[in-house]
Amino acid sequence: MSTVLLEVVTPDRLLFSHPVEFVVVKGGMGEIGILPRHAPLATTVQPSIVKVRMEGGGEDYIAVSGGFLEVRQDRITLLADAAETSMTLDVERAQRAKQRAEERLSQRGEGIELTRAEAARDRAALRLQMLELSNASGNVFEKVLTESVSK
Repeated sequence: MSTVLLEVVTPDRLLFSHPVEFVVVKGGMGEIGILPRHAPLATTVQPSIVKVRMEGGGEDYIAVSGGFLEVRQDRITLLADAAETSMTLDVERAQRAKQRAEERLSQRGEGIELTRAEAARDRAALRLQMLELSNASGNVFEKVLTESVSK
C-alpha cells in the first residue's frame, strides 16, 4: 500500500515524522480517515486519540489535546497544542494529574474550578487510554522508529 508523510508538531518539538498508510483523527466535524492522496483539507482537531497505521499494517496511537490538521496530497501535518506517544508519556505524571483532578472534583467545586478539574481529568484519562491502546498494539512506533534509526 502507498504511504503519506505524517508530521505531528507541538510548540516544543517535532513529535513524529514518518510515512504512514492511514490516519484517523477526530476533527471539528467528527472522525476523519485519511489515506495517501487524500483531497486537500484543513480542520480543527479535538482532544482525542489519533490512530496511525504504519507501513506494513501495524497500528499505534497518539494522544492530542487539540490543534489543527492540514492534509495535502503528499503530507499530513497535525499541529497539536500538546501530543504524546507511549514513548514520550510520563505515566506517573499522568496518573498523578488524574488523581488530583478527581480529588478536586470530589470536593464539589463550582464554576471555573469544576470545569478546569473536569478538563484536567479528561486529558489525563485520554493520555492513559492512549498508553493502553499502544501497549495492546505492541508499541509499533517504538519498533518502527528504532529500526529506521539503526538503518
